[in-house]
Amino acid sequence: MEQFRIAAIPADGVGREVVAAGRAVLDAVEANGGGRFAFAWEEFPWGSDFHAEHGVMMPEDGLEALRAFDAIYFGAVGWPTVPDHVSLWGLRLRICQSFDQWANVRPVHFLPGVQSPLRKSDDTELDWVVVRENSEGEYAGLGGRNLASRGRGGEVAVQSSLFTEVGCERIMRFAFDLARTRTRRKVSSVTKSNAQQYGMVLWDEVFARVAADYPDVETESVLVDAMSAKFVLRPEDLSVVVASNLNADILSDLGSALAGSLGIAASANLNPERRFPSMFEPVHGSAPDIAGQGVSNPIGAIGSAAMMLDHFGLAAEAARIRTAIETTTAQGTRTRDIGGTADTAEVTEAIIANLPR
Repeated sequence: MEQFRIAAIPADGVGREVVAAGRAVLDAVEANGGGRFAFAWEEFPWGSDFHAEHGVMMPEDGLEALRAFDAIYFGAVGWPTVPDHVSLWGLRLRICQSFDQWANVRPVHFLPGVQSPLRKSDDTELDWVVVRENSEGEYAGLGGRNLASRGRGGEVAVQSSLFTEVGCERIMRFAFDLARTRTRRKVSSVTKSNAQQYGMVLWDEVFARVAADYPDVETESVLVDAMSAKFVLRPEDLSVVVASNLNADILSDLGSALAGSLGIAASANLNPERRFPSMFEPVHGSAPDIAGQGVSNPIGAIGSAAMMLDHFGLAAEAARIRTAIETTTAQGTRTRDIGGTADTAEVTEAIIANLPR
């Protein structure tokens, strides 16, 4: 039996509900696994409640505690009692950057029975993936605030983006390698080099150089504003979209909304070299407005669990989860954000019942 150690960090709001749902599905997958594998869980109570008690989102030795795990299963971070930049940088980004989880993968998948605001989805097969540079770019955290001594209205804030050849090249090669596994071998690079004449020009130059090593893969370079329009007007032309940290963050949320809801969007924060554990989480936030009501959509978290199984080499089990999700939504068992009336527990139970044997 192969055992996988997983650190669960439900964190804040609906994160607790959807992590519990994902764990229930993974427990069912393990139970039907014929004794070939097992999941060993340890849950960490970090997040905004932890901050209220200790003044930090996670303890100083938290990273060392996580280092021994095979993967991290994350919920959502953020609560009204803690400023958003404190909660994000104190927990999620601290883990991502410290563990060099430089590839953030966010599939845009249209589920049966889920109505999309795109009329084109009614008769056109749409399916693409956003590959996000996850270690630098606009979220490098470089900058500062100064000159507050000038008095009210005199302070200056500087936020610098960081683009390195190493960072650009590794995420682009990751995107090209991913494109080679898909039906349509195409990589679309998102840029803004007409206005950002340093970092994004370097991004474009590295993309052109990397593309030369993949002559079998179709390419295009599109300005981010034009790509936003393309997501809506010509999504059938997309396969793999590679973008910087901020651009991919925004575009992937747009893609998830076009697929029906951020509640169905899964993601993986990968350290492809496996020097550190990778982290899997739904794209949605902590949703304080519905937290504790039992109505949150668990599909994003459950889909993220499937991505974690892919990372473990359990591709058949990951496919079973995705099939069960599609069967469940097609049957009409859906939470209210995607046009249904079911609660979190009912959707979770339906997905478990629909797992192929």
